[in-house]
Amino acid sequence: MKPSAPALLQLLWLASPALPVGGFSYSEGLESAIETGAVRDEASASAWLLDQLQLGLGRSELPLLAQAIAAWTARDAPRIGALNQWMLATRETSELRRQAEQMGRSMLEWLRQRAPDDASVATLAQLSPAPTWPIAFALAAAQSGAEPRDALLAFGFGWAENMVQAALKAMSLGQSGGQRILAALAAALPAVVDGALTLPDGERQAFTPMLAILSAQHETQYSRLFRS
Repeated sequence: MKPSAPALLQLLWLASPALPVGGFSYSEGLESAIETGAVRDEASASAWLLDQLQLGLGRSELPLLAQAIAAWTARDAPRIGALNQWMLATRETSELRRQAEQMGRSMLEWLRQRAPDDASVATLAQLSPAPTWPIAFALAAAQSGAEPRDALLAFGFGWAENMVQAALKAMSLGQSGGQRILAALAAALPAVVDGALTLPDGERQAFTPMLAILSAQHETQYSRLFRS
């Protein structure tokens, strides 16, 4: 079913790099991968990001987002709290955890400005030590009235666009190269989303050891552009 015009516009807004949550300031280990030579050109950058989409987001943030949208729709606060704790527990470095918390807090402030008296926003604000990015995004998606699949596509494309922009800033790709990488990510995204929508709790996982190692190395990297 096609989303209504208001729901579609809300998803475009949520996926936009202009959303004031700071996504542009993170590379999620990509900058460190470039520093070590693991990512060195368009082909290796494309392969790296496709792996991160399929092995990372597809098994962790995207299924978590789908389950959080359902929980917000049902107003199931205990379930929301449990999903938020899972997200915090599975961030493998301090950088990745700070990113999840900072973007979650920023989304909370954005939601507060839009609906300061909304009880669900108050529930989000009570999550301790902080609401995480997928959980906060899920509330905005639930409020939009969009279908969960469309919301996951928007979340995934927003991630892809931020990561391609990070690659463009950190290495010599050129705009055409960046667009080719974004096209590859966009082509892979629907199948990843479909898998995430059917993934049960027991199969949701965060296991990307090389990404965790590079993220840890990035914390002490001599010269860097990004916060992670």
